[in-house]
Amino acid sequence: MCSEGGSKVPKAARWLSVGFQYVLLIFAAFVVLMPPVVIFLNAFKGDLEYAQSGVFDLPASFLHFDNFKVVFERGRLDRAFLNTLFITAVSVAGNVMIGAMVAYAIGRFEFRLKKVLLGAFLLATLIPGITTQVATFSLIRDLGLFNTYGAPILLYLGADVIQIYICLQFIRHIPFDLDEAAMMEGASYFRIFGTIIFPLLAPATATVVILKTIKIYNDMYVPFLYMPSQRLGVVSTSLMRFVGNYSAQWNMLCAAILLILLPTVVLFLFLQRYVFSGIVSGSVK
Repeated sequence: MCSEGGSKVPKAARWLSVGFQYVLLIFAAFVVLMPPVVIFLNAFKGDLEYAQSGVFDLPASFLHFDNFKVVFERGRLDRAFLNTLFITAVSVAGNVMIGAMVAYAIGRFEFRLKKVLLGAFLLATLIPGITTQVATFSLIRDLGLFNTYGAPILLYLGADVIQIYICLQFIRHIPFDLDEAAMMEGASYFRIFGTIIFPLLAPATATVVILKTIKIYNDMYVPFLYMPSQRLGVVSTSLMRFVGNYSAQWNMLCAAILLILLPTVVLFLFLQRYVFSGIVSGSVK
């Protein structure tokens, strides 16, 4: 009897543990999916329908696209998307190249103050960005970049410690035999980086592109502070046109947010398969 009882207790505990894990996963999925579902349902509701229905109620018709038309006209999303695309493309391209070069120098060469340099990058992340905005704003203004595309691009170009460590992890797994073979053929350090190291950093590059693009795409603080002109508005600041001092057009905001979400979802679906791909595996062969 004891042996039978002893065998049943671990099995019951195991089922209880599995059940608890599923409850947590379902709760987490509900928390993550609830905001997009609310946005999707209310994006198709008119002003009167939104006022008379609950946020979880289905719209009368999913073919009601008037909100999206109004969003494009009043929010100037066409110009906002173009501005955002230009700023994001230039910033991410430069940021990826700078970060990869820094990681290449740190991961492949030995020099004095190497650890101090890494510590400086880490220290910079511990300083709250808001405490340096007075000096940063003065610098941007003195450079003549205020209210231009150059202000956010210059601020986004800097490589951060997370990006450097992501690239470092991949560089450390790239065999040094490849570098030595290229050196024997007379290749310079720049050619080694451009033809060997950087192509093998494709998974790290995809990861950095996703993280940086989402960060820049969602950022409202930098464009709002350094590009207040409506002509230079981006997708994040265009949402402010539907918010007043005492009220907001929530159905219009939902339609605008739904449109703004689409590019990041497509980008993630396109690049996520590259993030963990084993490109480095077997590169020596």
